[in-house]
Amino acid sequence: MATIRDVAKLAGVSVATVSRAMNESGYVSKDAREKIEQAIAELDFSPNEVARSLYQKKSKLVGLLLPDISNPFFPLIAKGVEDNMNQKGYQVILGNVQEDAVKGTDYLRVFSQNNVSGVLSAVASDSKGLFNKPLVVLDRVDSEAEYAVFSDDLLGGELAAEAIIKGKPTNIVVVAGPENVTRSRDRLLSVEYTLKKANYTYDILQASSFQFQSAEETAEELFIKFPEVDSVIAPSDTHAIAILQAANRRGLKIPEEFQIVGYDDIPISNLVFPRLSTIHQPAYQIGWDGAELLFNLMNEQPVSKNKIKLPVFLQERDTLRK
Repeated sequence: MATIRDVAKLAGVSVATVSRAMNESGYVSKDAREKIEQAIAELDFSPNEVARSLYQKKSKLVGLLLPDISNPFFPLIAKGVEDNMNQKGYQVILGNVQEDAVKGTDYLRVFSQNNVSGVLSAVASDSKGLFNKPLVVLDRVDSEAEYAVFSDDLLGGELAAEAIIKGKPTNIVVVAGPENVTRSRDRLLSVEYTLKKANYTYDILQASSFQFQSAEETAEELFIKFPEVDSVIAPSDTHAIAILQAANRRGLKIPEEFQIVGYDDIPISNLVFPRLSTIHQPAYQIGWDGAELLFNLMNEQPVSKNKIKLPVFLQERDTLRK
């Protein structure tokens, strides 16, 4: 089996030059690049997709940026992306940013060095590092996104508030999602509008992030600050489940004494006790449709919509009063 040293020897260049050419990480003259490409072809040297893309002029790699893979919502998006892309012969490189903007930028640089054909991103990062590669934003969409797939947060907030109102609440607490996430703000605005329209007062508790530790801390803070709370609108199922368990520990009867609605409809929502009522987001479909949109952009095919908004619905189970 040929090695990078064999390629360098046949092309009459150094191993470092071959490496720079494959990774596009430095200057390589046109003449040297042509010799390297010819050597790669003659030796059938293709240790990875990067090498193949060098002489085929097209990569079968795409990058996927996720904010935190410990959040069960985002692996569902990833599965949708991977299932679609694998069908089309593409491999997906995952970047787990862990809610760190610097890591997001670093991953974009890595994607570029690996010659990805495009990127799907569910994080807020500077896309300039893509060097004009197609970019599709998933879920966390801001006004600057040119191509995006997301769910209807305004409708989701409205449905969550209406579900709580039906249970005739007496003391509502709205747990707001992280302030740096645009969609959390949109959802909160919709919740507040719906509650005010129905003449309900409420308190707001700000969550710092969507991570597990934040959810547990928020759950404890909720019952300390608002001991009389009887209804909660949560920003995610992770928060809702943490709050639900805290309510159980306090001996509250659910939903008679305490009702709650989550957001996302992750699989475990149907396994906890009592089963969580929640707003269903089509996470898998977001990933699938995002991959479809990116594929069309990478292959210069027409797209019917630059931004795709998917519907949400209330998944009623056992944590809401009827």
